[in-house]
Amino acid sequence: MSEDYCTISAAPKPPVADGPPYAECVLCRKPTEHPESYKGITMCPVCEWQEAQRTACSG
Repeated sequence: MSEDYCTISAAPKPPVADGPPYAECVLCRKPTEHPESYKGITMCPVCEWQEAQRTACSG
């Protein structure tokens, strides 16, 4: 039996925009790949990766 020690579930990702205008990253303010009309937290790929590294389970 395999046990999963990581209880953090991935949050749903915002939709990918077809083109500009793009939403700003909430951390660094650079353009993201998400539409500006999206209501919620958006992060650029770099900040998203860094956040995943900070919150990753270590075991």
